[in-house]
Amino acid sequence: MVEKDGCNSSLTAIRVLRVSLVDELEGWIDSLLEILVSREVFSRDDREEVLCQMGPRARVRKVLDILECKGEEAAKTFLSISTHHKQEAHQTHSKESSRDQHQFVEYNKVKQKHKDVLRRRSESMLFYNTRHGEKILFSEHYVNLLLVDGHQGLEIKRHEVLTFGQKRLSLQQKLAVHRKIAPAELFLSANENRSVKKVLVTGVAGIGKTILVQKMLFDFGGKKDNLAFDFIIHMTFRDLNLIDKPTNFRELVLRKNRHLAKELDNILANDNKLLIILDGFDEFKHYRSCDVDVFVTEPDEDAEVVEVFGSLMQGELLPNASVMLTSRPAAINHIPVGCIDRFVLITGFSLAEVQDFFLRYFQDNALADRMFAVVATNELMLTLCYIPAFCYIVCCILKESKDLCGESPKTMTDIYVQYLVALLRSHTQARAETALQAQRAGAIQQLSDVVLKLGQLAFKKLMEHQTLFYCSDHDVAALEGCSLVSTFLDKTVAQEPGCTEEVYSFAHLTVQEFFAAVYCAVTNHPLPDALQHSSSSGETSNDGHLDLFNRFLSGILSERNANLLSRQVGLSFHKEKVDTYRQRMIRELKMLCENGANILNHLHCLFEQQDPSLALSVLPQTLRVNVSDETLSQMDYNAIKYFLNLTKGKISELDLTGTGLSSEALRDIQPLLLRCESLWLGENNLDMETVQVIADVLQVSDSVTHLGLGWSNIGDEELLTLSCAIRVKKKLEELWMEGNRVSYRGLLSLSDLTPNPLKKVVAIWNDLADTEPESVCAVSAQESITVGFTDDDMWEAWGKWVFKRCEDSSNEKLVTVLHKVCNISVCCLEAQWAKTFYKKLSQLIKSRIECCTEDDMCKKLKKFENVLNL
Repeated sequence: MVEKDGCNSSLTAIRVLRVSLVDELEGWIDSLLEILVSREVFSRDDREEVLCQMGPRARVRKVLDILECKGEEAAKTFLSISTHHKQEAHQTHSKESSRDQHQFVEYNKVKQKHKDVLRRRSESMLFYNTRHGEKILFSEHYVNLLLVDGHQGLEIKRHEVLTFGQKRLSLQQKLAVHRKIAPAELFLSANENRSVKKVLVTGVAGIGKTILVQKMLFDFGGKKDNLAFDFIIHMTFRDLNLIDKPTNFRELVLRKNRHLAKELDNILANDNKLLIILDGFDEFKHYRSCDVDVFVTEPDEDAEVVEVFGSLMQGELLPNASVMLTSRPAAINHIPVGCIDRFVLITGFSLAEVQDFFLRYFQDNALADRMFAVVATNELMLTLCYIPAFCYIVCCILKESKDLCGESPKTMTDIYVQYLVALLRSHTQARAETALQAQRAGAIQQLSDVVLKLGQLAFKKLMEHQTLFYCSDHDVAALEGCSLVSTFLDKTVAQEPGCTEEVYSFAHLTVQEFFAAVYCAVTNHPLPDALQHSSSSGETSNDGHLDLFNRFLSGILSERNANLLSRQVGLSFHKEKVDTYRQRMIRELKMLCENGANILNHLHCLFEQQDPSLALSVLPQTLRVNVSDETLSQMDYNAIKYFLNLTKGKISELDLTGTGLSSEALRDIQPLLLRCESLWLGENNLDMETVQVIADVLQVSDSVTHLGLGWSNIGDEELLTLSCAIRVKKKLEELWMEGNRVSYRGLLSLSDLTPNPLKKVVAIWNDLADTEPESVCAVSAQESITVGFTDDDMWEAWGKWVFKRCEDSSNEKLVTVLHKVCNISVCCLEAQWAKTFYKKLSQLIKSRIECCTEDDMCKKLKKFENVLNL
């Protein structure tokens, strides 16, 4: 029934307001429907008819249609209910707006307070091993960063610091591919379709990972906040190591950030505006077991600290939060790679930054320039200065010795011995010229006691792979009362509610290795067997953990450094131990030269001695120098040259396979190449300039009879250059060039050189899809040229050589080799040696898969396992 006076009726109002009513009521139509039924405006049938409509807006329209039939009274009740709801909603909105405004103000207050706290915490720094309590203001000077695409850690086969030098050079040569980034750009994606939430920052010990973290906190707390975050939560694994009971993420945050308590719920709720920085993963005592399968999903859910960390990294906890993790390379294989969005490598100082460091350290332009000029003439010291912690050590030496007016350091040990003496001079009065002789003798005795106690701690913890020492440790407690301990050990305080513990570490990993070597050299402790090059396979092979320790040990046992340490520090060396070490080195060098095992670290130990008589005493029956599969730095080449320049006569074999050869490096050792009988240069990217160096050697040398250039990216043009050089002396008998770009046409350039002098040319896996029948026929007629497997002793020896390399390789290197040698078909397996070789290779792959913990690596290995199951 409709009222006749419709001008001011409720029904008219509903018709006029129909569109706006649909917009206003769609959010609470179900509640409105229940009220209309309870007021008996609608029947249950009416409600069912409304609920049959698809979507809230359709339901509102149906209600309005039914009201048309219900009449004015029903419409009036409906409008009353609607108006009352609207008023309540407005009041509620006003209250919520007021509350939101208050929360916003409080949130910003806490945000600013947190920034102030971070600024205060990061405005000064304990600068490596400065005098106890001495602090300097944090400067704007921070190390460069280089963005590395993909999982490119340093290969864990050699000592990380030794590997770093060459790795850094190769990265800086690829600046077109790897661009420098600023800390503020860490979480900015170059690809807009891919977000960056988890960033792993790696770098060798002392390269500046913690300084980078401090830089980010310093900028965030100040006026240079370029990061799109409201809050940064900073934790160190040194602190996390103290937690030995279940905890939760909320408690971890509040341990050192109580000022966040009131707003922590809002901070964690807005996790997309939260950055969590976790510094020093390699120091985490649980770092080997972080790939957890027990997760927590809520910030207040208790679990073991390793499970909280694992849940955070794998996105189960605070999935929208950003996380930055820092670690030395040695530990990154234990991080679930799949959860990392960006890998960043810190490359250390540039040359300009080294100079700037000198200026800040010496605080005098003229003096800084003079000190830098001294370093610039010493290749070893300059190379080390690219690592900030080394740069400090070098500056410390220069400060005490002024300009190294004595003999300039030639070896790593020389530098560290001078560092030890310099710090002792700087931090004690025991060396004062005015001291009485008795006092002087007592002071010397005190110095040697402290050094040996530090050495004992360093040695024991090095063997246990530990770089952090807690005051509760018996070995640390033994140092209590030693006034000089603070000179060499950095101390930080790790705090846990109800527990505060002092944590010690040497200023740098290499300083610990040096002290450990001093202890081993001076005491009756037996010499470690680690000098033997490991021949165990893959994941358990020598990771270079003791490489630098052994070099320091050799250098300390040299006559010149033993005398210096005796004179300056009062350390006594047993002649019997020195002689035993020297005889063992001679014996092992001779054995390695004769059997062709990898010899590089032994050559470095010999170099540290700087005693030519040692090299002259080796006298192997055959001189074979194998440094393959090591990316060689200039220091490596120096050690190789030092040994070979002291030896006389022919070099039976020099194996530089897979060493990252450059034309400059090859030219530098060219006089040595002339003495080689077998020269293996494969698996290096040889450009024409490098090939020309090889050609120059072949034109002059009467010794080179075997040359290996497999997988070195040479083509017809490079081969033509080599063939012209071979014709000069005609001494080369075998040329191995598997896996290159040579065609049948290129092989024809050797036709007049076979079979005399070239008795064997191996060209399997080359670009031999030549369609010119004449070229194919001409090459095929040459019995000396081999383009496929044959059943003879030559290939059997090749198989043994490849398999030995595979056994000694890491999984990463193994996959690289497999890519080269698994390009086979069934017909290739007809030779008996090939069947045996590939069967053994398949068994090796299977054993590696069983031990492999990385999913990506397992997939790669299984791919080759399938290939070999032909």
